[in-house]
Amino acid sequence: MSTKGSSGKRRSFFSVRWQLVIYDLILFAALGAVWTWLCIDKLSSHPKVLSFVIALAVLAFFIIVARIVVGVYRQIWRYGGVQSYLRLCIADAVAFVLFFIARQCQPKATIPGLWLISFVSIDLLFALAMRMAYRYLFKNYNFNTKLGRFYVMILRIATLNRISGELERSRETADKSRKIKILIVGAGNTGVGLANELRSGDSPYYPVLFADVSEEKIGREIGGISVVSDEELTQEKLEELGVQEIVLALPHLGEEGYNELYSKYSGFGLKIKSYDYPVMQDSEKGNGRRVVRQIDIEELLFRRQSLVADDQTASYFKGKKVLVTGGGGSIGSEICRRLASMGAGHIIILDNYENGAYDIQQELKMQYGDGLEIDVEIISVCCEEDLDRVFAKYRPDVVLHAAAHKHVPLMEHNCVEAVRNNVFGTLNTVLMSEKYGVGRFIMISTDKAVNPTNVMGATKRMCEHIVLTHGRMGGNTKFSATRFGNVLGSNGSVIPLFRRQIAAGGPVTITDKRIVRYFMTIPEAAQLVLCSGATARNGELFVLDMGRPVKIIDLAVNMIKLSGFVPDKDIEIVETGLRPGEKLYEELLIKNKDLIKTDNEKIFIEQDAPISAEDLERRLNILRAAVATGDDGEVRAALKKVVETFRDPEEVNACAESVAEMNAAENAG
Repeated sequence: MSTKGSSGKRRSFFSVRWQLVIYDLILFAALGAVWTWLCIDKLSSHPKVLSFVIALAVLAFFIIVARIVVGVYRQIWRYGGVQSYLRLCIADAVAFVLFFIARQCQPKATIPGLWLISFVSIDLLFALAMRMAYRYLFKNYNFNTKLGRFYVMILRIATLNRISGELERSRETADKSRKIKILIVGAGNTGVGLANELRSGDSPYYPVLFADVSEEKIGREIGGISVVSDEELTQEKLEELGVQEIVLALPHLGEEGYNELYSKYSGFGLKIKSYDYPVMQDSEKGNGRRVVRQIDIEELLFRRQSLVADDQTASYFKGKKVLVTGGGGSIGSEICRRLASMGAGHIIILDNYENGAYDIQQELKMQYGDGLEIDVEIISVCCEEDLDRVFAKYRPDVVLHAAAHKHVPLMEHNCVEAVRNNVFGTLNTVLMSEKYGVGRFIMISTDKAVNPTNVMGATKRMCEHIVLTHGRMGGNTKFSATRFGNVLGSNGSVIPLFRRQIAAGGPVTITDKRIVRYFMTIPEAAQLVLCSGATARNGELFVLDMGRPVKIIDLAVNMIKLSGFVPDKDIEIVETGLRPGEKLYEELLIKNKDLIKTDNEKIFIEQDAPISAEDLERRLNILRAAVATGDDGEVRAALKKVVETFRDPEEVNACAESVAEMNAAENAG
């Protein structure tokens, strides 16, 4: 123990920058000589002069020792901040107090204390100035300008060429990267901190201008960088300074302000980035550090993630055995991640697509190891026998039903399969949940189930009927359904398609420039399902506050701009026409009437009365007979009989311009 401690002290002692100690002593001696010369007339005799010099030497000893003990010489001053300078001040103050106490023990001391206080203050001032000058030189050296090269020469002389290698490596990095000149929007603490960080490191970015709205800052400089008015910034000014990218450094800006700011600066035709925390699946952003990053799709929609899960939700799922159908899909796999983070005791991933199920299984095994029990079953929910075997084997406490065919145009041409998988697959899972005493059954629905104009939406509406009706039958299983809009980045969504089209040089295709959709993120969707399911009593249809609908044309334009291109110039936007079954807008509610509020401000309950058990069975028999024919036309006709709100898309789209969703998207744009 003692050996280790001694070794640590030796390392601490030899880590002192002795070169800086020598510089401080030289500075002290030079000031001491000047001070003695200035005071020599007031020191009436030779002994007093000698006494004064000795006092200065003793004071120098106290100061150097105090600085070593406090750790002043172990700091890297090129990165020094307020704490570093404060530490130097404290060290010198402590040294003087100790010296003053020691002087009181010398009764013959005749040198006025005020002289010594003045000397210590001036020495401290010069010591601080020397360190600040070094930090300034290190932050502003540049091999490409005469002044910058002069700074390099001073640094090499001052450090006895000790950092020459580091300067050369920095030169190589700078030459290779040819730093990108940026405009920083926001000259507050965040923006200034970014500028200081970029100029003091080997970053590929170099700030040349601030833009701000504060009258106190406009027309002034911060660290040598001019601040211009946000309103008066021009294309000519940006070109004059060679600005290549714009970085938004306004972390507390609201959604509307962000929308307005992005729209304004995208007009300059430059890449726009954000200085913010990396996007995470959870809200614990404070654990990381801000970085200059691409603006994310979620921010493109100008809608921050609403993370809705709470302690009550986590408490409900903790330790439970949960079966997730469609567990390898976009939503299903995220639900599995959330369940694992909440401490679920056992997760059963059920899917008929092995690759997705395998991927999420391996991801969770790597993250949780033996701390989480995971099983994978590769079956289809259409097979009642296989489902029976799985339920009998695991006897889950909770079932989360995410398995479904969701692609609208494909289901228009595969009506039989859509009904077989979506409707009867859901029915099979519901019946097995009741048979094996599952505590809760939670089904994922879609806004396309509201007044559907396509087969997929109609099958999901029929699934809602199944779940809600069984929820009112008085069994032991509690049933609920959760409805939300399009999910950003999910398989088959428009975002990955636009990305591929932009990467290929275009064109970006949209079916109709008028089309609007509700969007949410995958984490939001997964948490909504879990949160609503954990609080369900029985037979509820939950809907989410999805914010405002978004015009797909606006999304396409913003994605093109985000990629550094000009819409319809670099990347063409082509309108291809509505696909079979496609509606210009989506709705979240069946009827326009008041919603029932829940404890969570983002979640509501739709007042949708279930159909009777007899009526449900009648509708299912109609669908069974149609599926048995194997004819898509028969199945489509059957769906129109059993889902009263199923209408032709042409009928709905003809009056789309007057609906609230279209007007909301138009006004927001």
